[in-house]
Amino acid sequence: MTHDPARPRRLEEEAWMARALELAADAATGGDVPVGAVVVDADGAIIGEGRNTRERDGDPTGHAEIIALRSAAEAKGEWRLDGCTLVVTLEPCPMCAGAAVLARVPRVVLGAWDPKMGACGSVWDIPRDRRSVHRVEVIGGVRESECSRALREFFARQRVPD
Repeated sequence: MTHDPARPRRLEEEAWMARALELAADAATGGDVPVGAVVVDADGAIIGEGRNTRERDGDPTGHAEIIALRSAAEAKGEWRLDGCTLVVTLEPCPMCAGAAVLARVPRVVLGAWDPKMGACGSVWDIPRDRRSVHRVEVIGGVRESECSRALREFFARQRVPD
């Protein structure tokens, strides 16, 4: 295997995404859209986890990213998540992209792109907007086919007639 200096953390990103995919599967089992997220500290340790819970909790903010960011902030004992990476199976929506910016997360790693509500480059680009108070590096397409498949399969099951 050759070392790519432009992508030195690729294997770690894929391993973190594996955990996010497990959380996404848990969300689907509970009837929520299968999105999972983890927050990883500068040493590569997962310090926050989340999965979609909107349906379960009846909470419009029950997005995987929000829950993972809250969990990480609690673990760190502060709201600033400097040096952390947010890893999520689906491109964050405007609310979640904004939360990542406000939490000072320097990097978002995402699996599947969201051409309808994505706010990290697909529809909007909140993390890299020049007007943002903090800029976030966005790395997309990590385990994209697996992340996309989980979403397609979930929505196909939702459309099956009784």
